Amino acid sequence: MIEKELWKSHKQKKDEHRSWRPRKEYYGEMEQFDGSYHLWFEKRYCDKDRNPMEVCLLVAIDDATGKITKAAFMANEGVYAVFTFWKVYIEKKGKPKIIYLDKFSTYKINHKAAVDNFELMTQFQRAVKDLSFRLISAHSPQAKGRIERLFKTLQDRLIKELRLVGINTPEEANKFLEEVFIPKFNKRFAVVPEKKGDLHKPLTAIDKKNIDRIFSVQSSRTVHNDFTIQFKNSWYQLTEIQPATIRAKNKVLVEEWLDGTLHLSIRGKYLSYLLLPDKPKKEKSDPTILTTHTLNWKPSPDHPWRKGYKQRT
Repeated sequence: MIEKELWKSHKQKKDEHRSWRPRKEYYGEMEQFDGSYHLWFEKRYCDKDRNPMEVCLLVAIDDATGKITKAAFMANEGVYAVFTFWKVYIEKKGKPKIIYLDKFSTYKINHKAAVDNFELMTQFQRAVKDLSFRLISAHSPQAKGRIERLFKTLQDRLIKELRLVGINTPEEANKFLEEVFIPKFNKRFAVVPEKKGDLHKPLTAIDKKNIDRIFSVQSSRTVHNDFTIQFKNSWYQLTEIQPATIRAKNKVLVEEWLDGTLHLSIRGKYLSYLLLPDKPKKEKSDPTILTTHTLNWKPSPDHPWRKGYKQRT
C-alpha cells in the first residue's frame, strides 16, 4: 500500500522531556504574570441584558516566595489595563528584575518578521525597555505553571469568598483583594526564599519624571503642510509658538496617557495644540516653520545681530 501510495507512514512524535524548574533565589528576581477571564462573580455581575459577565483577573506572583504581589480585576487584558496594573505595581514596590509571561498579543508581536527586528515591539515591550528590566516569554503554559496553578486555586477559593462577603462588582473586589484576601493568602501559602534580599529596584528620578510618558500608548504621526495632525478621526492644529522648531513632514509622537489626556511631542519637547472641530481647509498662506517666537519677530536695536564684528568683540 505504501509502494502504491495508498498509505503514508507517519513518524512517531517524540515525547518532550520537561524538567521541574527550581524557584528563583531572591524575592523580586522574577514575577510571573498572567490574566484569567472567568465568571468570578458568578451570576451577580451582569450586563444590561442580565447576562453574566466574565471579568479578567490580572495577577503577579513572585517566583521565589509564591506570594501574590498584586492582583486586580480589569475589563480585559489589553494594553491600558496592563499599563494601569504595572504602573501601580512599580510605583509601590519598584521594578522587578524579570517579568515572566505568555505570548499574548499585548506582550509580544507573534510574527516571523519580528524575529530579528527589535524595533517591532509591543507598547508593553517598549515601556519595559524604557524602565530597563527584562521580559521572558514562556513557550507553553507548563513553563509558567506556578501562576497557572494559582488561577485554578483562585477559581475555587476566591469565588467562594467573594460570594460569602457579598461582593458583586470588580471595584469592591479589588479593595477586598488588597486589604483582606492577598494578605491572608500569602500568610498561609508563601514560602521562605532561598536567599534573603529584595531585588526590586526603586524608580530613578528620570523614571519618576517620565512615568506617565512611559506608561502611555504611543503612536507616530506626520505634520501636514498646514501644521495639523490627524489622529483617530480627529484633527489637531499646532499653535504658532512652540518649544522646538517644527517643519512640515516632521514626525510627531502622540502619547495617550492613562488619565485620558493626549500629548504631542517632538525631540523630547511637548507641543501646544488645539483640537479642531472639522477637517481643516487648505490655505496657500501657511507658515513654513513653527519656532519659539512669532515669524515676524524682529531683533532689538542692541541685539548682537545688528552690531558689526568689531563692536561685538
